[in-house]
This record gives sequence, structure tokens and C-alpha cells, in this order.
Amino acid sequence: MTTSETKSSQRRATDAYLRQVGERVRTLRNQRGMTRKALVQHARISERYLAQLELGKGNCSIVLLRRIARAIGVPVTQIVQEGAEPALDLVLLSQFLERLSPTALAQARELLLQHFSEPSEDARRRRIALIGLRGGGKSTLGRLLAERQNVPFIELDREIENRSGASLSEIFDMFGQDTFRRAEREALDDVLRRHRHFVVATSGSIVTEPGTLELLLSSCFTVWVRAEPEEHMKRVMEQGDMRPMAKSARAMEDLISILRSREPLYAKADAVLMTSGRTPSQNLDELLLLARNPISQPTRRAIA
Repeated sequence: MTTSETKSSQRRATDAYLRQVGERVRTLRNQRGMTRKALVQHARISERYLAQLELGKGNCSIVLLRRIARAIGVPVTQIVQEGAEPALDLVLLSQFLERLSPTALAQARELLLQHFSEPSEDARRRRIALIGLRGGGKSTLGRLLAERQNVPFIELDREIENRSGASLSEIFDMFGQDTFRRAEREALDDVLRRHRHFVVATSGSIVTEPGTLELLLSSCFTVWVRAEPEEHMKRVMEQGDMRPMAKSARAMEDLISILRSREPLYAKADAVLMTSGRTPSQNLDELLLLARNPISQPTRRAIA
């Protein structure tokens, strides 16, 4: 290969990498329901820079950092990770798991949960967590299910507000996503510590934080409460709450984009309940059936 061909090949590899970085940033932003304007505000960067990054035309420092990581022989994530160095056993385990197929990886996680997870499977089924996009029917179904089972009904968002003394919008406006995610994890930890049996309705974006999602999946019987996009939008509008689509002229487009980006995360639930075109009573009957026998998904699946 000539020098010119080598340089051309390197440019193509660099362009592909920058596109991959941009796509990941865009996907993560969509999962969290953030507009570009919201992200640039909290990240304190220009909208032009974010637009270029998502288009695969990011700052060259990203590429330089990647070159350094490759020269050292480590993934770039090992350089940019926050906190202390991970334990050697964790590094070795990660390397082993990366070699497994998706099917084998799911089986490996199931085995680890069986041997090391708390609580037991029976105790986990007494803690029912409803996940899914706003407008799916989590709060309505959660209250009905809790009444039927005579257990507490908990809305995690209200727990966060009670603990912080501020509304969700105030938390987001003043402190941003990072503070909200920490508050959400702390609220979930507190609920798990205080209650052995409950029904909890979570925020639509709880699945975007891997650590919190893993805790939820391993500690509770999770049900993805879903609806058609039009039904989600209708219910959200009836609630008078357009977050995170506020001030967007493309509200339905944004909702569909958020839903699509989160679908692989919601799909990690033990069971799925489609609520569109059905009465709350019908949905409750099916939810009770799923809680007893999750025929839609016989085993828990690993986080991608």
C-alpha cells in the first residue's frame, strides 16, 4: 500500500470513528429526551459545536485521544473514565464477557444473578416496577395494582421531589441531568431499603442510567407499560405536561425518536404490557396475569 493509500485509509477510519461518536452522542441525548438547546445549556458548549459533533465532524482532540489510547493499547474509555481504577478482576471479567455472543452474555448475567443477587426471585416478584415512556399508563395502573395487592404505591418522581424539596423542573433547570440521575438513584435505594413489597412507577428516562437500570432489574419484577406513540402524546397532553417536548414544533417526531432510542432499554423488562385500545380494568387484569406468569419473557435479559 502506498503512502497516499495509507493516508486515505486512515482518513476513512477517522471519519467513520467520528460518525460513530456523533451517533452515540445523538442516541444518548434522545434517550434522555434532551433537545440540542437543553444539552448545550447544561454542557456549556456552543450549539454549533454540538451540531458538528453529531454530524461526525467533532473536534480533532477526540481523534488524538483515540490515537493515544490505541498507542498505549487500551480502549479510550479506560482513559476518560471517572473515579478510581477498576479492580483487576473486574477488568479481566469485562474482557472475558466481551468475547461472548449476545445470547451467551445474557446467560452469563442470569447465572451471576442466581448466585449473587439479592433479593431472592420470590422477593423480587413482590416488588413490581413499571417502566416506560410518559403517557403509557404507569401511574393509573400502578395505583390499581397496589390497591388490589394491598401494598404501597410509590411514584419515584414524587419521592425525588419530597427528598429534595424542589420540583423536577427546578432540579433540571438549576442542576441539570446529572444531579437528577443521582437523586433518582438515591430515591430508588431508599425505596428498596424501606419497603419489602410495593408497586413503583418510575420516570420514563430511568432506563438511560445503566447502574440504576441494573439495580431496578435485579431488585424488582419490571413491566414495560407501553402504548402507541399517538396514545402517549394524547395522554401527555391531557396531563398538561409536554416535557421533554416543550417548545418543540415537532413534538410527535421528538416523541417517536425518544421512544425508538429507548426501546432496547425498555425491552430488558421481565414483561411487556401494551395499554393502547384497552380499559384500565382490562390492563389491570393482564398485568396481574403477567406478574404471576411473565409469559412474554421467561428470563431476565442482560443490559446491552
